[in-house]
Amino acid sequence: MNFHKTTVLIALSAMAADAFTLSISSVALRSVSGNIHSAESSAIHAVGVFYDSSTGNTETCAGYIGEAVGVAPEYIADATEDDVLSKDGIIVGAPTWHTGSDTERSGTTWDRWLYDTLPNMDLKDKKVAIFGCGDQQSYSDYYCDAAGELYDCFVKAGCKVYGMTSTDGYEHQASKAEVESGKFCGVMFDEDNQYDLSEERAKKWVEQLKKEGFF
Repeated sequence: MNFHKTTVLIALSAMAADAFTLSISSVALRSVSGNIHSAESSAIHAVGVFYDSSTGNTETCAGYIGEAVGVAPEYIADATEDDVLSKDGIIVGAPTWHTGSDTERSGTTWDRWLYDTLPNMDLKDKKVAIFGCGDQQSYSDYYCDAAGELYDCFVKAGCKVYGMTSTDGYEHQASKAEVESGKFCGVMFDEDNQYDLSEERAKKWVEQLKKEGFF
């Protein structure tokens, strides 16, 4: 009888030890998972989305990007230099208004910011991703030219540009945003003619940025 009791007690002790070990492992896994999630969240929130808009189309596209990233987009006119400098990476976007211009192509605050503010900031090696908004049909020869100006100015400031995309699926004739053959300097939108593609383009682009190590 005593032998059976001892055997049962030993078995129960072993089961309790296993349960305790499983409990500890579960807690450890949740802790690791939580730390990973926290690190990813912190990395994403170290990114800012800055834009300006003339008709509201660029604002709409900035909203799609902000939603995919998980941050609220900001007008560049409302952003301080510290707002930009404090980010590990910045996503910048502009419309094209002054078609055919060599500089100041957006018709927005960017036209002053790029030449009055940016040159006085230390953005060397800052991660930058660019988006633009234009009209492929009405302004086919100048599609998203202002995005190309963003690219030129931020590269001149020493920034590293991420998120180049293919020109496949677009119907423009020419674009200063096409900085390499068949490659835009970022993601381009057309809320006039391809508005139904904008949200998905934003989502795919943000996923591309994640894979490229932007976040």
